[in-house]
Amino acid sequence: MRIAIPSETDPNETRVAATPETVKKLIGLGVEIFVQTGAGKTSGIPDSEFEAAGAKLASGAFETLADADLVLSVRRPSPSVLGGIKKGGAIISIMDPYGADAALKEMADARLNAFAMEFMPRITRAQVMDVLSSQANIAGYRAVVDAAAEYGRALPMMMTAAGTVPAAKIFIMGVGVAGLQAIATARRMGGIVTATDVRPATKEQVESLGAKFLAVEDEEFAQAQTAGGYAKEMSKEYQAKQAALTASHIAKQDIVITTALIPGRAAPKLISADMVKSMRPGSVIVDLAVERGGNCDLAKPGEIFVTDNGVKIVGHLNMPGRLAATSSSLYARNLYAFVETLINKETKAFAPNWDDELVKATLLTKDGAIVHPNFQPKA
Repeated sequence: MRIAIPSETDPNETRVAATPETVKKLIGLGVEIFVQTGAGKTSGIPDSEFEAAGAKLASGAFETLADADLVLSVRRPSPSVLGGIKKGGAIISIMDPYGADAALKEMADARLNAFAMEFMPRITRAQVMDVLSSQANIAGYRAVVDAAAEYGRALPMMMTAAGTVPAAKIFIMGVGVAGLQAIATARRMGGIVTATDVRPATKEQVESLGAKFLAVEDEEFAQAQTAGGYAKEMSKEYQAKQAALTASHIAKQDIVITTALIPGRAAPKLISADMVKSMRPGSVIVDLAVERGGNCDLAKPGEIFVTDNGVKIVGHLNMPGRLAATSSSLYARNLYAFVETLINKETKAFAPNWDDELVKATLLTKDGAIVHPNFQPKA
């Protein structure tokens, strides 16, 4: 069996789908690993380290993909790369399939078995495969680091001979994995932290990290979480009440970090232009949802935008990729844990159990068809 690790084709992608650590483990399963030359460069992994781990280097994408039974990548490969994968081959990546109907059809037409790692079910045996959590952890941490850099002032309270420096007030909007890591990081850096989320279960988590919870706690709030632990889209009425509560709070904050995402939908708008106008000059907003339309009305993808009243709105793309070495290491381990379940230990061949709940949850295309239930035609 042959596994291919091509270079990423997205210009904003700095991560890689394997590390020397996971290459050794994969080879231990009895497979061959081919890594495209330079695939790990932006993650700080030179070709020599992959080679020392037992991988074979290939000079280009098509040479890397030739005869591969399984392709591992961070993002869904471009159409030009898909053409180099043999029919019946499999690809595992973060597929970002919502709104990508043409890309799904291309993978189906190419008769590829395509797996979306972000659809991994949140069950006990799949925790080690949870890419959303591993990458969101890094994003939440990096968001606070970037916010501190742009803020231009100290975050902790400082008692000095020349006087006291007040602690920065930091507000985290959305308390998923990224939000919790942002809270923990902001607290470690000495900020006064508050946080909000529509899911009632997050209140205890926020308070356990030493932050103060802020939310409209009504009947709708009590039912605002799916069985899978994700936030539901709230009614317009609730959004209006929550906006009124947060508007006065945001005006007093030095740093605001937004992390709210709803799978398959545009990011909910949490910060209006008027709220931004109410903030003090030098304040910072970091929008982690900017690639999905943004939680802030004024956020611009890939830019640090400074408003007329001096508020910086940070819209970096691919926040986990800003710590590529760490995020690649975690992502590669997520992939390895899943791949291990797909290989027959006796024949050393790619042999998924198509009835396994992990496979059924992540499989997008098979035998020339789009098979995932989320992408079937609606009656």
